[in-house]
Formats: sequence, structure tokens, C-alpha cells
Amino acid sequence: MTGRLLVIVLLACATAAGVAMYYLQIYGFYYEVTAQPGRDVQLLPKDADAPEPIEYSAFQAIDADSSPIRYRACFETGLSLDALSATYMAADDPEPLIAPGWFDCYDGVALGEALKAGTARAYLGTKNIHYGVDRIVAVTEDGRGYVWHVLNNCGHKAYDGTVVGEECPPRPQN
Repeated sequence: MTGRLLVIVLLACATAAGVAMYYLQIYGFYYEVTAQPGRDVQLLPKDADAPEPIEYSAFQAIDADSSPIRYRACFETGLSLDALSATYMAADDPEPLIAPGWFDCYDGVALGEALKAGTARAYLGTKNIHYGVDRIVAVTEDGRGYVWHVLNNCGHKAYDGTVVGEECPPRPQN
């Protein structure tokens, strides 16, 4: 009888731990981002060091304090891809990250396919929005836009333990 009770307790604890880990990864740390008109969607012009806002509407975003690359956003814009490409810096080899399934407006897989097919283009939004993290903004031909964060070269080095070197800015003090 004691063995059965022990097995039941162990299975209950394992199930509870599994459910808790699933919830924390998919739902627990995320929060909705409050829109800040004129500041939510910015792109880096080809001839400037600071990003500038673009025209957008229907903005939705989520973020989490547990990681600087959990940010995802969706928006709509009336700007054409040709107008954006003429003015703003293209992102090098953009690879959209996946969002939680409950964040309906953002489909990272479909966005990746659109980028490969050329029906969407990605631009550098903000360099070093967090230390070692850049914001990427992609826009499709029909005016739907998506935003996500990626590690830049300094971020890859800083987070994998490699010596950062002189080409990277000093890490901010907490």
C-alpha cells in the first residue's frame, strides 16, 4: 500500500510540475504592451543613427521581462514596400521568431515564408533596444507589419560567454 501511495504522489507532483512549466512558458511571463503612438513602430533610415516613426495603425504587442527577445508586435501600415526600401535600412538575413499560439495576429512561420518569397521585407527598427538586441520590423505587400527582437553580433557573444571585444559597446551596469 505504501508503494502505491508513493507512486501516486510522485505522479501527481510530476503532472503538477509539467503543467506549471507549460503555463509559465506559454502564458505566465507575457503581458500586453500598452501602445505608445509614434513610438511603437520605428525604422532606422539609411542615412541616420536614430530610428524614426512610420505611419501605422491597429497596433498589438506582447513582451516578457524574462527575456529581451520575447517581444512580438503586429500593426498595419499604408506605406508601400518600395517606399520603405528606398528610405530605411534593410535587416540582414531576417529570421522571424515564433510567438505563442494565443497571440493570433503574429504567425512567425507564415512571415518567414513571405520573407523568403519576397512578398514581405524586413527592416532594422532599432539597434541595441536592449544590450545586444536589435528590433526588426517586417512589412508585407498588403500592409501588415510585424515586429520582433533578435540578438545582434554583440548579443550572441555576450550571451554565449565569448569575449565581447572592443567593437561592442560596454555592457550597462544594473
